Amino acid sequence: MEGEHGILIVGGGLVGASLALALDRAGVASTLLEAAPSTLPPVFDQRNLSFAEATVNALTALGVMQRLRAPTGTIRRIHASRSGDFGRVLLDARDYGRTAFGQVVVARDFGQALDEALGAATRVRRLRARFVGLAANAPGARQVRIDDGSGEHVLGARLVVGADGTGSGMRAALGIEAEHHDYGQRLFVARLRATQAPEGTAFERLRDEGPTALLPRGDGAWGLVHGVAAAQAEQVAALPDAAFLQRVQDAFGWRVGRLLEVGERSVYPATRVVARHTTAARAVLVGNAAQTLHPVGAQGFNLGLRDALTLAEVVAGAADPGADALVSAHAARRHEDRSRTLAFSDGLARLSASRVPLLRPLRSAGMMAVDRVPSLQALLAGGAMGYRGDVPALCRGARA
Repeated sequence: MEGEHGILIVGGGLVGASLALALDRAGVASTLLEAAPSTLPPVFDQRNLSFAEATVNALTALGVMQRLRAPTGTIRRIHASRSGDFGRVLLDARDYGRTAFGQVVVARDFGQALDEALGAATRVRRLRARFVGLAANAPGARQVRIDDGSGEHVLGARLVVGADGTGSGMRAALGIEAEHHDYGQRLFVARLRATQAPEGTAFERLRDEGPTALLPRGDGAWGLVHGVAAAQAEQVAALPDAAFLQRVQDAFGWRVGRLLEVGERSVYPATRVVARHTTAARAVLVGNAAQTLHPVGAQGFNLGLRDALTLAEVVAGAADPGADALVSAHAARRHEDRSRTLAFSDGLARLSASRVPLLRPLRSAGMMAVDRVPSLQALLAGGAMGYRGDVPALCRGARA
Protein backbone atom coordinates (compact mmCIF):
# COMPACT_ATOMS: atom_id res chain seq x y z
CA MET A 1 0.00 0.00 0.00
CA GLU A 2 1.68 3.16 -1.25
CA GLY A 3 -0.23 5.87 0.58
CA GLU A 4 -2.37 6.45 3.63
CA HIS A 5 -5.24 8.89 3.44
CA GLY A 6 -7.96 9.89 5.85
CA ILE A 7 -10.69 10.50 3.28
CA LEU A 8 -10.31 9.63 -0.39
CA ILE A 9 -12.96 11.08 -2.75
CA VAL A 10 -13.24 9.17 -6.01
CA GLY A 11 -14.56 11.61 -8.60
CA GLY A 12 -13.76 15.30 -8.98
CA GLY A 13 -17.06 16.37 -10.51
CA LEU A 14 -19.48 18.91 -9.09
CA VAL A 15 -20.48 16.93 -5.99
CA GLY A 16 -17.03 15.45 -5.30
CA ALA A 17 -15.39 18.88 -5.51
CA SER A 18 -18.07 20.39 -3.28
CA LEU A 19 -17.47 17.65 -0.70
CA ALA A 20 -13.74 18.39 -0.68
CA LEU A 21 -14.48 22.08 -0.06
CA ALA A 22 -16.96 21.30 2.71
CA LEU A 23 -14.41 19.03 4.41
CA ASP A 24 -11.74 21.70 4.06
CA ARG A 25 -14.03 24.24 5.71
CA ALA A 26 -14.67 21.78 8.54
CA GLY A 27 -10.94 21.37 9.10
CA VAL A 28 -10.80 17.88 7.60
CA ALA A 29 -8.13 16.89 5.08
CA SER A 30 -9.08 14.90 1.99
CA THR A 31 -7.64 13.60 -1.25
CA LEU A 32 -9.65 14.26 -4.41
CA LEU A 33 -9.08 11.63 -7.09
CA GLU A 34 -9.75 13.24 -10.45
CA ALA A 35 -9.61 11.57 -13.83
CA ALA A 36 -7.23 13.11 -16.35
CA PRO A 37 -8.64 16.48 -17.41
CA SER A 38 -10.31 16.73 -20.79
CA THR A 39 -11.56 19.71 -22.76
CA LEU A 40 -15.28 20.22 -22.35
CA PRO A 41 -17.23 20.74 -25.58
CA PRO A 42 -18.48 24.30 -26.17
CA VAL A 43 -22.08 23.09 -25.94
CA PHE A 44 -21.51 22.48 -22.23
CA ASP A 45 -21.93 26.25 -21.85
CA GLN A 46 -25.60 25.79 -22.66
CA ARG A 47 -26.31 23.59 -19.65
CA ASN A 48 -27.96 25.36 -16.76
CA LEU A 49 -28.09 24.27 -13.14
CA SER A 50 -31.02 25.27 -10.96
CA PHE A 51 -29.73 25.87 -7.43
CA ALA A 52 -32.29 25.74 -4.63
CA GLU A 53 -32.03 28.35 -1.87
CA ALA A 54 -30.42 25.77 0.43
CA THR A 55 -27.78 25.10 -2.23
CA VAL A 56 -27.08 28.80 -2.73
CA ASN A 57 -26.65 29.23 1.03
CA ALA A 58 -24.15 26.38 1.23
CA LEU A 59 -22.12 27.32 -1.83
CA THR A 60 -21.94 30.92 -0.61
CA ALA A 61 -20.57 29.70 2.72
CA LEU A 62 -18.01 27.60 0.81
CA GLY A 63 -16.89 30.66 -1.19
CA VAL A 64 -18.03 29.30 -4.56
CA MET A 65 -20.91 31.59 -5.51
CA GLN A 66 -18.63 34.61 -5.08
CA ARG A 67 -16.29 33.20 -7.73
CA LEU A 68 -18.91 32.94 -10.47
CA ARG A 69 -18.13 35.19 -13.42
CA ALA A 70 -21.33 34.87 -15.42
CA PRO A 71 -24.46 36.53 -14.05
CA THR A 72 -26.92 34.17 -12.35
CA GLY A 73 -30.64 34.11 -13.00
CA THR A 74 -32.98 34.59 -10.07
CA ILE A 75 -35.98 32.25 -9.62
CA ARG A 76 -38.66 34.30 -7.89
CA ARG A 77 -41.64 32.36 -9.17
CA ILE A 78 -42.29 28.79 -10.32
CA HIS A 79 -45.04 28.15 -12.87
CA ALA A 80 -45.98 24.53 -13.60
CA SER A 81 -48.72 23.24 -15.90
CA ARG A 82 -49.49 20.24 -18.06
CA SER A 83 -50.57 20.21 -21.67
CA GLY A 84 -54.18 19.06 -22.02
CA ASP A 85 -54.98 19.31 -18.31
CA PHE A 86 -56.81 21.99 -16.37
CA GLY A 87 -55.16 23.93 -13.58
CA ARG A 88 -51.65 25.07 -12.91
CA VAL A 89 -49.35 25.65 -9.94
CA LEU A 90 -47.87 29.08 -9.31
CA LEU A 91 -45.46 29.57 -6.42
CA ASP A 92 -44.16 33.01 -5.45
CA ALA A 93 -41.17 33.33 -3.13
CA ARG A 94 -42.64 36.46 -1.53
CA ASP A 95 -45.44 34.35 -0.08
CA TYR A 96 -42.81 32.57 2.04
CA GLY A 97 -40.85 35.61 3.13
CA ARG A 98 -38.15 35.04 0.52
CA THR A 99 -36.84 37.09 -2.36
CA ALA A 100 -36.13 33.97 -4.42
CA PHE A 101 -36.47 30.20 -4.48
CA GLY A 102 -32.98 29.87 -5.93
CA GLN A 103 -30.61 30.77 -8.75
CA VAL A 104 -29.87 29.50 -12.26
CA VAL A 105 -26.14 29.02 -12.87
CA VAL A 106 -24.28 28.24 -16.09
CA ALA A 107 -22.69 24.81 -15.65
CA ARG A 108 -19.26 25.64 -17.06
CA ASP A 109 -19.01 28.78 -14.95
CA PHE A 110 -19.86 26.78 -11.85
CA GLY A 111 -17.22 24.19 -12.69
CA GLN A 112 -14.59 26.89 -13.07
CA ALA A 113 -15.62 28.51 -9.77
CA LEU A 114 -15.29 25.16 -8.00
CA ASP A 115 -11.85 24.67 -9.52
CA GLU A 116 -10.70 28.08 -8.27
CA ALA A 117 -12.05 27.39 -4.80
CA LEU A 118 -10.24 24.05 -4.69
CA GLY A 119 -7.04 25.83 -5.66
CA ALA A 120 -7.39 28.06 -2.59
CA ALA A 121 -8.22 25.18 -0.20
CA THR A 122 -5.41 24.21 2.17
CA ARG A 123 -6.58 20.73 3.18
CA VAL A 124 -7.38 19.26 -0.23
CA ARG A 125 -4.85 17.16 -2.11
CA ARG A 126 -5.75 16.80 -5.79
CA LEU A 127 -4.58 13.62 -7.43
CA ARG A 128 -4.88 13.14 -11.20
CA ALA A 129 -5.48 9.43 -11.62
CA ARG A 130 -8.08 6.92 -12.77
CA PHE A 131 -9.96 4.68 -10.35
CA VAL A 132 -9.29 1.04 -11.28
CA GLY A 133 -10.94 -0.88 -8.47
CA LEU A 134 -10.67 -2.00 -4.88
CA ALA A 135 -7.98 -4.20 -3.38
CA ALA A 136 -8.27 -6.42 -0.31
CA ASN A 137 -9.06 -4.41 2.82
CA ALA A 138 -6.30 -3.58 5.26
CA PRO A 139 -6.94 -3.21 9.00
CA GLY A 140 -8.79 0.07 9.52
CA ALA A 141 -8.66 1.08 5.86
CA ARG A 142 -10.01 0.52 2.39
CA GLN A 143 -7.45 -0.11 -0.35
CA VAL A 144 -8.07 1.53 -3.70
CA ARG A 145 -6.34 0.70 -6.97
CA ILE A 146 -5.55 3.67 -9.19
CA ASP A 147 -3.68 4.33 -12.43
CA ASP A 148 -1.88 7.67 -12.69
CA GLY A 149 -0.45 7.09 -16.14
CA SER A 150 2.82 5.69 -14.86
CA GLY A 151 1.26 2.44 -13.76
CA GLU A 152 -1.10 0.99 -11.21
CA HIS A 153 -0.79 1.89 -7.52
CA VAL A 154 -2.69 1.12 -4.33
CA LEU A 155 -3.85 3.81 -1.90
CA GLY A 156 -5.25 3.23 1.56
CA ALA A 157 -7.95 5.39 3.12
CA ARG A 158 -9.97 5.25 6.31
CA LEU A 159 -13.03 6.38 4.33
CA VAL A 160 -13.56 6.14 0.57
CA VAL A 161 -16.30 8.25 -1.00
CA GLY A 162 -17.75 7.36 -4.38
CA ALA A 163 -18.65 10.58 -6.20
CA ASP A 164 -17.97 9.22 -9.66
CA GLY A 165 -21.33 9.69 -11.33
CA THR A 166 -24.18 7.63 -12.71
CA GLY A 167 -22.03 4.79 -14.02
CA SER A 168 -20.08 4.69 -10.76
CA GLY A 169 -17.11 2.35 -10.80
CA MET A 170 -16.97 2.65 -7.02
CA ARG A 171 -20.55 1.45 -6.69
CA ALA A 172 -19.82 -1.54 -8.89
CA ALA A 173 -16.57 -2.35 -7.06
CA LEU A 174 -18.42 -2.32 -3.74
CA GLY A 175 -20.94 -4.79 -5.15
CA ILE A 176 -23.86 -2.41 -4.56
CA GLU A 177 -26.71 -3.08 -6.96
CA ALA A 178 -28.72 -0.26 -8.49
CA GLU A 179 -32.24 0.02 -9.87
CA HIS A 180 -32.29 1.31 -13.45
CA HIS A 181 -35.22 2.88 -15.27
CA ASP A 182 -35.27 4.51 -18.70
CA TYR A 183 -38.16 6.96 -18.99
CA GLY A 184 -38.10 6.64 -22.76
CA GLN A 185 -37.34 10.34 -23.16
CA ARG A 186 -34.44 12.36 -24.49
CA LEU A 187 -33.83 15.87 -23.20
CA PHE A 188 -32.56 18.64 -25.46
CA VAL A 189 -30.70 21.42 -23.68
CA ALA A 190 -30.01 24.80 -25.26
CA ARG A 191 -29.90 28.53 -24.70
CA LEU A 192 -32.64 30.50 -26.41
CA ARG A 193 -34.01 34.01 -26.71
CA ALA A 194 -37.63 35.12 -26.83
CA THR A 195 -39.47 38.39 -27.28
CA GLN A 196 -39.91 38.50 -23.50
CA ALA A 197 -36.73 38.45 -21.43
CA PRO A 198 -36.72 36.53 -18.12
CA GLU A 199 -38.26 38.32 -15.16
CA GLY A 200 -37.67 35.72 -12.48
CA THR A 201 -40.18 33.00 -13.43
CA ALA A 202 -39.10 29.40 -14.03
CA PHE A 203 -41.60 27.60 -16.27
CA GLU A 204 -42.22 23.86 -16.43
CA ARG A 205 -44.67 22.61 -19.07
CA LEU A 206 -45.36 18.89 -18.67
CA ARG A 207 -46.32 16.71 -21.63
CA ASP A 208 -46.67 13.03 -22.55
CA GLU A 209 -43.28 13.12 -24.29
CA GLY A 210 -41.51 14.81 -21.39
CA PRO A 211 -41.17 18.25 -19.81
CA THR A 212 -40.37 21.52 -21.54
CA ALA A 213 -38.78 23.93 -19.08
CA LEU A 214 -37.57 27.49 -19.48
CA LEU A 215 -35.22 28.74 -16.79
CA PRO A 216 -34.38 32.43 -16.33
CA ARG A 217 -30.68 32.87 -17.06
CA GLY A 218 -28.78 35.92 -15.90
CA ASP A 219 -27.74 37.02 -19.40
CA GLY A 220 -31.23 37.84 -20.62
CA ALA A 221 -31.71 34.48 -22.34
CA TRP A 222 -33.67 31.40 -21.31
CA GLY A 223 -32.23 28.01 -20.46
CA LEU A 224 -34.23 25.37 -22.30
CA VAL A 225 -34.86 21.74 -21.43
CA HIS A 226 -37.11 20.09 -24.02
CA GLY A 227 -38.17 16.48 -23.61
CA VAL A 228 -39.05 14.28 -26.60
CA ALA A 229 -39.89 10.61 -26.99
CA ALA A 230 -36.69 8.60 -27.40
CA ALA A 231 -37.87 7.26 -30.77
CA GLN A 232 -38.09 10.82 -32.10
CA ALA A 233 -34.75 12.07 -30.77
CA GLU A 234 -32.73 11.62 -33.97
CA GLN A 235 -35.40 13.30 -36.05
CA VAL A 236 -35.61 16.26 -33.66
CA ALA A 237 -31.83 16.55 -33.50
CA ALA A 238 -31.73 16.89 -37.29
CA LEU A 239 -34.23 19.76 -37.38
CA PRO A 240 -32.91 23.17 -38.49
CA ASP A 241 -33.09 25.88 -35.86
CA ALA A 242 -36.32 27.42 -37.16
CA ALA A 243 -38.15 24.09 -37.14
CA PHE A 244 -36.78 23.22 -33.71
CA LEU A 245 -37.94 26.56 -32.31
CA GLN A 246 -41.39 25.99 -33.76
CA ARG A 247 -41.51 22.57 -32.13
CA VAL A 248 -40.64 24.05 -28.76
CA GLN A 249 -43.14 26.87 -29.29
CA ASP A 250 -45.88 24.33 -29.98
CA ALA A 251 -44.97 22.38 -26.86
CA PHE A 252 -44.52 25.34 -24.53
CA GLY A 253 -46.96 27.94 -25.76
CA TRP A 254 -46.63 31.73 -25.74
CA ARG A 255 -45.98 32.55 -22.09
CA VAL A 256 -42.73 34.29 -22.98
CA GLY A 257 -43.83 35.47 -26.41
CA ARG A 258 -42.30 34.26 -29.66
CA LEU A 259 -39.15 32.15 -29.47
CA LEU A 260 -36.59 33.93 -31.63
CA GLU A 261 -33.23 32.23 -31.51
CA VAL A 262 -31.70 29.00 -30.24
CA GLY A 263 -28.07 28.16 -29.58
CA GLU A 264 -26.26 24.88 -30.03
CA ARG A 265 -28.22 21.90 -28.73
CA SER A 266 -27.11 18.89 -26.73
CA VAL A 267 -29.19 15.85 -25.82
CA TYR A 268 -29.24 13.55 -22.79
CA PRO A 269 -31.25 10.45 -21.87
CA ALA A 270 -33.79 10.75 -19.05
CA THR A 271 -32.95 7.89 -16.71
CA ARG A 272 -33.25 6.93 -13.07
CA VAL A 273 -30.43 4.99 -11.41
CA VAL A 274 -30.81 4.43 -7.67
CA ALA A 275 -28.30 2.51 -5.54
CA ARG A 276 -29.99 -0.01 -3.24
CA HIS A 277 -27.56 1.06 -0.51
CA THR A 278 -25.42 4.17 -0.19
CA THR A 279 -22.90 2.85 2.32
CA ALA A 280 -20.60 -0.12 2.86
CA ALA A 281 -17.70 -0.81 5.21
CA ARG A 282 -15.59 2.38 5.17
CA ALA A 283 -17.34 3.61 2.05
CA VAL A 284 -20.11 6.09 1.17
CA LEU A 285 -21.77 6.94 -2.14
CA VAL A 286 -22.86 10.53 -2.84
CA GLY A 287 -24.42 12.45 -5.71
CA ASN A 288 -25.20 10.64 -8.95
CA ALA A 289 -23.27 7.59 -7.77
CA ALA A 290 -25.95 7.20 -5.09
CA GLN A 291 -28.91 8.34 -7.18
CA THR A 292 -29.46 9.82 -10.62
CA LEU A 293 -32.86 11.45 -11.05
CA HIS A 294 -35.08 12.57 -13.88
CA PRO A 295 -34.38 16.32 -14.21
CA VAL A 296 -38.05 17.29 -13.87
CA GLY A 297 -38.24 19.48 -10.78
CA ALA A 298 -34.45 20.11 -10.85
CA GLN A 299 -33.66 17.98 -7.80
CA GLY A 300 -30.52 16.07 -8.81
CA PHE A 301 -27.50 18.24 -7.98
CA ASN A 302 -29.26 19.84 -5.03
CA LEU A 303 -29.84 16.41 -3.48
CA GLY A 304 -26.28 15.30 -4.20
CA LEU A 305 -24.85 18.41 -2.58
CA ARG A 306 -26.86 17.70 0.57
CA ASP A 307 -25.33 14.19 0.56
CA ALA A 308 -21.89 15.77 0.55
CA LEU A 309 -22.59 18.44 3.16
CA THR A 310 -24.14 15.93 5.56
CA LEU A 311 -21.11 13.65 5.26
CA ALA A 312 -18.78 16.58 5.98
CA GLU A 313 -20.76 17.34 9.13
CA VAL A 314 -20.78 13.73 10.29
CA VAL A 315 -17.02 13.19 10.02
CA ALA A 316 -15.90 16.62 11.25
CA GLY A 317 -13.59 16.19 14.24
CA ALA A 318 -13.66 12.38 14.09
CA ALA A 319 -10.47 10.46 14.75
CA ASP A 320 -11.61 7.74 12.34
CA PRO A 321 -13.91 9.11 9.60
CA GLY A 322 -14.65 5.60 8.32
CA ALA A 323 -15.85 4.15 11.61
CA ASP A 324 -18.98 2.04 11.29
CA ALA A 325 -20.93 4.31 13.63
CA LEU A 326 -20.23 7.39 11.49
CA VAL A 327 -21.03 5.65 8.20
CA SER A 328 -24.33 4.45 9.71
CA ALA A 329 -25.07 7.92 11.08
CA HIS A 330 -24.62 9.41 7.61
CA ALA A 331 -27.04 6.92 6.06
CA ALA A 332 -29.60 7.58 8.80
CA ARG A 333 -29.41 11.34 8.37
CA ARG A 334 -29.80 11.10 4.60
CA HIS A 335 -32.70 8.64 4.63
CA GLU A 336 -35.69 11.01 4.82
CA ASP A 337 -34.42 13.63 2.38
CA ARG A 338 -33.29 10.98 -0.11
CA SER A 339 -36.44 8.87 0.01
CA ARG A 340 -38.80 11.86 -0.20
CA THR A 341 -36.90 13.49 -3.04
CA LEU A 342 -36.67 10.23 -4.98
CA ALA A 343 -40.41 9.66 -4.58
CA PHE A 344 -41.23 13.23 -5.65
CA SER A 345 -38.99 13.18 -8.72
CA ASP A 346 -40.02 9.75 -9.96
CA GLY A 347 -43.70 10.27 -9.20
CA LEU A 348 -43.79 13.59 -11.02
CA ALA A 349 -41.94 12.17 -14.04
CA ARG A 350 -44.20 9.13 -14.37
CA LEU A 351 -47.50 10.79 -13.53
CA SER A 352 -46.98 13.80 -15.75
CA ALA A 353 -46.05 11.65 -18.76
CA SER A 354 -48.79 9.05 -18.33
CA ARG A 355 -51.23 8.76 -21.22
CA VAL A 356 -53.92 6.98 -19.16
CA PRO A 357 -57.12 9.00 -19.82
CA LEU A 358 -58.49 8.51 -16.30
CA LEU A 359 -55.45 10.22 -14.80
CA ARG A 360 -56.12 13.48 -16.62
CA PRO A 361 -58.93 14.73 -14.32
CA LEU A 362 -57.00 13.54 -11.27
CA ARG A 363 -53.90 15.47 -12.35
CA SER A 364 -56.00 18.56 -12.99
CA ALA A 365 -57.65 18.28 -9.58
CA GLY A 366 -54.26 17.82 -7.96
CA MET A 367 -52.81 20.93 -9.60
CA MET A 368 -55.80 23.03 -8.63
CA ALA A 369 -55.57 21.74 -5.05
CA VAL A 370 -51.89 22.61 -4.75
CA ASP A 371 -52.55 26.05 -6.23
CA ARG A 372 -55.33 26.78 -3.73
CA VAL A 373 -54.35 25.00 -0.49
CA PRO A 374 -51.64 26.94 1.39
CA SER A 375 -50.34 23.91 3.31
CA LEU A 376 -49.79 21.95 0.09
CA GLN A 377 -48.11 24.93 -1.52
CA ALA A 378 -45.83 25.36 1.49
CA LEU A 379 -44.80 21.69 1.31
CA LEU A 380 -43.96 22.01 -2.38
CA ALA A 381 -42.15 25.31 -1.87
CA GLY A 382 -40.05 23.89 0.96
CA GLY A 383 -38.91 21.05 -1.27
CA ALA A 384 -38.16 23.46 -4.12
CA MET A 385 -35.91 25.46 -1.78
CA GLY A 386 -34.08 22.32 -0.67
CA TYR A 387 -35.52 21.87 2.81
CA ARG A 388 -36.44 18.23 3.28
CA GLY A 389 -35.55 16.01 6.21
CA ASP A 390 -32.36 16.62 8.21
CA VAL A 391 -30.96 19.69 6.46
CA PRO A 392 -27.18 20.35 6.71
CA ALA A 393 -26.25 23.47 8.66
CA LEU A 394 -24.66 25.27 5.70
CA CYS A 395 -27.89 24.88 3.73
CA ARG A 396 -29.71 26.76 6.50
CA GLY A 397 -27.26 29.64 6.20
CA ALA A 398 -25.23 28.70 9.27
CA ARG A 399 -21.87 30.45 9.52
CA ALA A 400 -20.08 27.68 11.34
